[in-house]
Amino acid sequence: MMNLAFYITAIMLGAGLAADAFSVSLANGLNESKMKTSKMCLVAGLFAVFQGFMPMLGWLFVHTLVEYFKVFEKFIPWIALILLVFIGGKMLIEAFDKKCSEEEVKPLGIGLLLIQALATSIDALSVGFTIATHTIIPALATALIIALITFVVCFMGIIIGKKFGTKLKNKASLLGGLILIIIGIEIFITGMIG
Repeated sequence: MMNLAFYITAIMLGAGLAADAFSVSLANGLNESKMKTSKMCLVAGLFAVFQGFMPMLGWLFVHTLVEYFKVFEKFIPWIALILLVFIGGKMLIEAFDKKCSEEEVKPLGIGLLLIQALATSIDALSVGFTIATHTIIPALATALIIALITFVVCFMGIIIGKKFGTKLKNKASLLGGLILIIIGIEIFITGMIG
């Protein structure tokens, strides 16, 4: 039943899941301080789609392949750690590479953005367990609320990152890379502790 408590829970889930995506969006804004509005919408949209899709995928797994998902669940922190440390490490290397720091910062490509969206949303698969008691319509409503909140939060993160990225100039890539690595470690530790 979709009552006030349902919507409050969905909003809280959305806010919690969007925290990592917000931080990565902040790092993206720092890295690319001249990002156009259309690309900001693309980035926020990718994060929103992944954050909304993953709980539905988890819900589907619970209703079809529970045993297989339980085995996969223990790898989620490792996958997020590897992906975010890889991207963050690449940004750190570029920050310390004199040739790269003298050049204009390269805009993030679609490939890296997809990896970021996957890495920050993979833990949302577990939300499939929390919404497993929902029928399809409430589960879809929850996923949509999560996606909408993620879009708004990520868009705001990019705006904030762009503002500081312009002021930080060469240090933006360094700070962005460190943020991604810290997020990866945080997801890993949280996932391993339970």
